[in-house]
Amino acid sequence: MNVTTGAGQADEMLGSPVIAKVGVIGAGQMGNGISHVCALAGLPVVLLDVKADALARAMATMDRNLERQVARTVISAEDKAAALARITTSTDYAAFGDCDMVIEAATEKEDVKRLIYKALTPHLRPSCIVASNTSSISITRLGASTDRPEKFIGMHFMNPVPVMKLVEIIRGIATDEPTFQAVQVLARRLNKTSTVSEDFPAFIVNRILVPMINEAVYALYEGVGSVVGIDTAMKLGANHPMGPLELGDFIGLDTCLSIMQVLHEGLADSKYRPCPLLVKYVEAGWLGRKTGRGFYDYSQTPPRPTR
Repeated sequence: MNVTTGAGQADEMLGSPVIAKVGVIGAGQMGNGISHVCALAGLPVVLLDVKADALARAMATMDRNLERQVARTVISAEDKAAALARITTSTDYAAFGDCDMVIEAATEKEDVKRLIYKALTPHLRPSCIVASNTSSISITRLGASTDRPEKFIGMHFMNPVPVMKLVEIIRGIATDEPTFQAVQVLARRLNKTSTVSEDFPAFIVNRILVPMINEAVYALYEGVGSVVGIDTAMKLGANHPMGPLELGDFIGLDTCLSIMQVLHEGLADSKYRPCPLLVKYVEAGWLGRKTGRGFYDYSQTPPRPTR
C-alpha cells in the first residue's frame, strides 16, 4: 500500500538531497497554505507572485490562520512569530537562487505552468528540485518542459493546507529516486501523511472526488434534485461533511472544470464529460466562494442556492 507516515522511518535516505530552504510560486489559497506549513516546520520560505498586492494579502491570511492555531493552543505565540519571520516575499524569480526546492502552486492551466517554468529555471542552481502542486496535470509532461525532468515531481497538497493531513506525491517517468526520497522526507517534516500516485490524470483524490461533484451537477442539471436536496442527501445519506455542490464551490468551480477536462481529454472516456451546467457557471464567472457566487450565493447568511 503506497502510504507513508513519519512513524518508524528514517528521515534521510542515502544520496538524497537535503531540503533546507523552499520557494513557493503563487500567493493564492494553496501557495499561502504551503508557505504556512513549511515556515511552521522551521524552513525558510520565499513566496513569489507577480502581484505585490497578492503577496500582502497572503501574508495577512497566514497571520490570521496562525493566530487561529494559537487560539486553539495548537502552536504558541512564539511559534507564530518565528514562522512569519521565516517567510520573505518577492516578485522576482531571482529570489529563488539559493532554494533547494521550489513548489509551483499556480492556477490549474498547463500553459500558465509552462511559462512559469521557463521564467523560473534559469535562476535555479542545478541541484534544485521543482515540484508542482497540480491537482490533475501530467507530471511527466510538465517535467519534460523544464531543464530538469529528473528533479521534477508532483506534490499535491489538499485544501486547506494547514488543516488537511494528506499530500499526494507523483513521480513523472523521469523523476529520479533521490528526488522522490527527498520529497518524502519533506512531507514527513511538514507532519503530512503521503500517498504515492502513479502519473495518471487527476491522480488519486481528484480522480475519485471531482467526478462525484460533476455527477452532482448533472443531477441538478437533469432535475433529479435541488441544490439543497442534493447536498443534504449526501451529507446525511453518505455522512459527508459537505455536500458535493457546496464542496465544488469551496474548491472553485473553475478548478473542478479544469480537472474534468484533463480527465476527459487524458482518458478519452465519456463518463468524464464535464456537465454543461458546470461549464455555464464557469463561463458566468460564478466560481464559488472565491467570487461570492457559485451553486450558492455567499452574499447572504446563510448562503442561498442560486438555482
